[in-house]
Parts: sequence; C-alpha cells; structure tokens
Amino acid sequence: MNFEIVLATNNAHKLKEVRSILAPHKIVVYGLKDLNIDIGEVDENGKNYYENALIKAQAVQRFTNKAIIADDSGLEILALNNEPGLHSARYASSLGGHQEAFKDIFKRLEGKDRKARFVCDIVLLNVANKPLLFEGITEGHITETAHGETGFGYDPIFLVDELGLTYAEIGDEIKNKVSHRGKALKKLLTFLKINQSIR
Repeated sequence: MNFEIVLATNNAHKLKEVRSILAPHKIVVYGLKDLNIDIGEVDENGKNYYENALIKAQAVQRFTNKAIIADDSGLEILALNNEPGLHSARYASSLGGHQEAFKDIFKRLEGKDRKARFVCDIVLLNVANKPLLFEGITEGHITETAHGETGFGYDPIFLVDELGLTYAEIGDEIKNKVSHRGKALKKLLTFLKINQSIR
C-alpha cells in the first residue's frame, strides 16, 4: 500500500523534485492542484524558515486529513548578512526575476567573500501529534557568472563546495542527493520508514 503525502505547493519544479526523491519508496506525492485545493495567497510572515513552512502546511490542513509536507528555503550569502535568506523568492520577484537578481548579487559581492549556503526546512503535519521539522543545509559559494542549464531559481549561481559545480550543472539525480531539499527529504524519509512501515 502506498503512503500518500500532500505537498503544500503549486510550484511544478518543486513538486517534480520531491516526487523524484519520494516516489521510489512507494510514497505518492500530490500537489495542491492534483486535489483541487486552493489556499489562495498565504501570508508567509514567519520569523524563520520553520515558521513559514508551518504556515503553509497549516493552510492546507483544513482541506485534508492526509499527511502534509511544506517547505521553506533560502539562499544565505555570508557577506550580505545572510541575505536574501528568508526572502529569497520575494527578492528575485522584486527585481523582475532571477536573472536580474543574479546581476544584483554579483555587483554587491564584488571584492567580498562569496561563501554561501542553502537551507531548507520541511514541516510534516497530520502524522504525529505535533508538527515535525526536518532540515537540510548545503554549503557552497556564489559564482562570478551563471553556469548550467538545469535546475531553477538560484541554481546557476550556487556552487556546491563538495562538487565544484553549480546546482544547475549537476543534473537532477546528483542534485537530489546533495541539495538542501534533498537532505531534508532524506531525514523525512528516514522518519517515515521507521514510523510508517515504508520501504
């Protein structure tokens, strides 16, 4: 019997990424559109990734009794006081898209340390009697120019330290093993295997 999870997102890229990691373990991942769930605009006003993920998960909770996961993630650049961080998506939108965000980041980092990291917090609801948190972190650096054709968001400018390549250069299979979201999902999967008899 398959275990079913609702992912609190309408982001097709994110849904594909999560499915590719969980599906081999007989976990069916539904996006909101799959279940005709419309939570409207959610005010992500949390003080950290965990709170924002929890807000999104709770917005879905009134529509389903299935297990729910929601994530919030961000790119933290050390020399920019860990910006854009919690506001990574809004930062890109405010500048007109990720290509413009890249240009702005490159300009602001001229002559500065390029150390950065990606953080992902995943919240699981409707399984335990309290929200559960799974966090993944990947250390890296910001490149001087964009590299790679795959991935999305900030992937072309985030160089993974352990590989010497950007997220956008390594392909989905490797990215799912080393990425912040991949690491958080691995922790989630370990929990589900122990507690829900998932293979």
